[in-house]
Amino acid sequence: MLFKRALFEPKEIKEMYPVSEAGLAAKAENDKEIRAILSGESSKFMLIIGPCSADHEDCVIDYISRLRPVQDKVKDKVIIVPRIYTNKPRTTGAGYKGMLHQPNPLADPDILKGLVAIRKLHMKALNETGFSCADEMLYPENHQFLSDLLSYVAIGARSVEDQQHRLTASGLDIPVGMKNPTSGDLSVMMNSIKAAQGSHTFIYRNWEVQSTGNPFAHAILRGYVDNHGTTHPNYHYEDLNNLVELYAAAPNLKNPAVIVDCNHSNSGKKFIEQIRIAKEVLHSMRHSEGVKALVKGLMIESYIEDGAQKEGECIYGKSITDPCLGWEKTERLIYDIAELL
Repeated sequence: MLFKRALFEPKEIKEMYPVSEAGLAAKAENDKEIRAILSGESSKFMLIIGPCSADHEDCVIDYISRLRPVQDKVKDKVIIVPRIYTNKPRTTGAGYKGMLHQPNPLADPDILKGLVAIRKLHMKALNETGFSCADEMLYPENHQFLSDLLSYVAIGARSVEDQQHRLTASGLDIPVGMKNPTSGDLSVMMNSIKAAQGSHTFIYRNWEVQSTGNPFAHAILRGYVDNHGTTHPNYHYEDLNNLVELYAAAPNLKNPAVIVDCNHSNSGKKFIEQIRIAKEVLHSMRHSEGVKALVKGLMIESYIEDGAQKEGECIYGKSITDPCLGWEKTERLIYDIAELL
């Protein structure tokens, strides 16, 4: 292993690119709205929505800017949290690993430039649209680079059983969604939520730290893959009711909540299915008070163009990783969700 160069410390990069007072105020208001949804104080519904992975700054900001007027129209029912996922887990390690690694997807990896690029992207979204966004915490030690900009963090299916992810989540002051693992074992997810809601002493970035626990750690259902490689959904009424029962059997967990991921193994990565899945979840909520109380929102992969581009293509606003729902269908879906609520 070759040590190439030292990188910025989080404090240094935050001083180089500080958040504006207006940005801090907008984030504080967004944080308040999201917490109120997860605690049950608010009956609004959360949509964590955006590209599978952030790639080009101009495309991502264009997409998020389109969400702003839509948010203003549905604000009485829906709170939008845009996805700016700057890290991309790779099953085999090969392929585009996200903007942190490659701020230019067509160029060689450059993590020094990547750290600057991801901070500037999140800041631009906040300053220009008022959205403080969601990101996946693929690398726990990197969270501090964006900690003053994010309003939501997801722990992925491949990371949810990892001790460092769980401990770090316990020290965050924003909600953390814990996905079920790729195997579909919900006990792993529930244990992860319990760990994240607890208090811990651990090593973080060469410091001994003490966490107080994150009361807004909660579940994300994303489907699963069996040992034959076949995908299976877990968003149906029976699955949601089962999660209601799992939470009831764990009375010490605070703020029971689930976000349903409409893509990944729930859709079999058939992006168009997200429309049907979203509406089925809302239908299930109308048939059970327990399910209605537990389901706090949806996660949807969406971008400017439908689908995903092939290797070698360069299509503006089209995903370079998993296929996404295009803008026209996305806008219609958000309005439909607000109407169905």
